Amino acid sequence: MIKNIILDFGAVLVDWNPHYLYDDVFGSKRKADWFLHNICTQEWNEKMDAGASFRREVVLLQHKYPQWAAEIELYDTGWWRMMRGTIPGMFELVREFKEAGYALYGLSNWNDKKFRTYVQSSYPVFGLLDGMVISGEEKIIKPDPRLYQILLDRFGLKAEECLFVDDNPANTAVAEKMGFQTIVFKSAEDLRHEIVYYL
Repeated sequence: MIKNIILDFGAVLVDWNPHYLYDDVFGSKRKADWFLHNICTQEWNEKMDAGASFRREVVLLQHKYPQWAAEIELYDTGWWRMMRGTIPGMFELVREFKEAGYALYGLSNWNDKKFRTYVQSSYPVFGLLDGMVISGEEKIIKPDPRLYQILLDRFGLKAEECLFVDDNPANTAVAEKMGFQTIVFKSAEDLRHEIVYYL
């Protein structure tokens, strides 16, 4: 029986995308794509998600690519420009889960300093959660099973009583192996239809 709903944040609850910043900076999605695949890469961003200092990682990358120093700097100083609104329909749906009596938790890969400074207090959806585990605070990122176990241990949860929702199939695959029920998130509308099979 599902008692707890565990939610990822980026692309599930709120809309974060580096293209929102760099498409404007370069005036071209194609140029931004190249920059994000070759300079400020996903693998590099994951270092900050795992708790590395934004400032230190930016400076190190600037030393490696001095010709891109100004654009790399914006990954830190212009970070807030990567944020948009709540994913359409998710605030209302999460509130319905809350009113139905489910316990709600967050499990997300995010740099803790950026999340706590720019995101948490700016989006009311986070106020609906009963607790959260942020990768940057734990120095571990999904899909490392240790991060999921931290959530279970901290809040006294049983995996078989949890439904985990994440947009990344690699993350849901690990959760499923640990005994969670899982849904790969596509939209609030799809989640509303899929979740009835679990609750």
